[in-house]
Amino acid sequence: MRHFTMPGMPGRRALTVLSATALTLLLAACIFAPGKFTSQLDLRKDRSFAFRYTGEILMVPLMEASKKQAFEPETCYAEDSFEERKCTNEEIAQQKQEWEKSREESKQKDAQAAQMLLGGIDPSNPESGKAIAEKLRRQAGWNKVEYIGKGKFDVDFAIEARLDHDFTFPTFEGMPMTNAFVQLSLRQDGTVRIDAPGFGPANSPGAMAGMMSGMAKGASGGDDDAATQADGTFAIRTDAQILANNTDEGPKVAAGGTQTLTWQVNPRTPAAPTALLKLAP
Repeated sequence: MRHFTMPGMPGRRALTVLSATALTLLLAACIFAPGKFTSQLDLRKDRSFAFRYTGEILMVPLMEASKKQAFEPETCYAEDSFEERKCTNEEIAQQKQEWEKSREESKQKDAQAAQMLLGGIDPSNPESGKAIAEKLRRQAGWNKVEYIGKGKFDVDFAIEARLDHDFTFPTFEGMPMTNAFVQLSLRQDGTVRIDAPGFGPANSPGAMAGMMSGMAKGASGGDDDAATQADGTFAIRTDAQILANNTDEGPKVAAGGTQTLTWQVNPRTPAAPTALLKLAP
């Protein structure tokens, strides 16, 4: 008997290709994700601000490249009755050969796509993490960047400036497709919108990216997926008028005539943090 797949049911090899494609799309939406961290934005109504992020940053392509997949035989069916049956050694050998060929083709395509998004960096190269850490240490604000391994970086980023323009964290030289953890969007009416899409569900504000993140998690098959490792707090301290926010408890009075907004960030976070502040004219 020949190996036979039930009609209308895609084989695991086909699903693997689909998962790899979804992962490639996911890279464009979520290259970096938070691990264990603490982050605070101190924004004053005179437009002076200080931002800090300390803790872990996860680089999804490096995490995926470090994972090893194992071959698992597909189910065999009888051609006449469609009932499950035991696969022969020859059928298993053929499945494995097809799986290895498909995996190699997928790895090459994913590597090419990842390099385009990562400024030429090959995520399958074990030295890529150290090279990225060295590159980040050259940029202003990155006081500490250490590559721990398996796509994980230990960082300390801090910067002080005046909000005369929009601000985004993080930014990486040579990687224009990086996703934002925190965004400050300055409006002409003197208000500033603060969004933290990187601290939201599946590390993405979009439902499509969230769906792809789930598909990628299913493909990797583990709880070490980036979307499950977020664990931290994001706080905004300000003396500006708070027009809107989506915290659970609202603003809390702090020292010096300021107020504080705080969000707990973890895999159960229902929505990405957001707030709208009114600055002084």
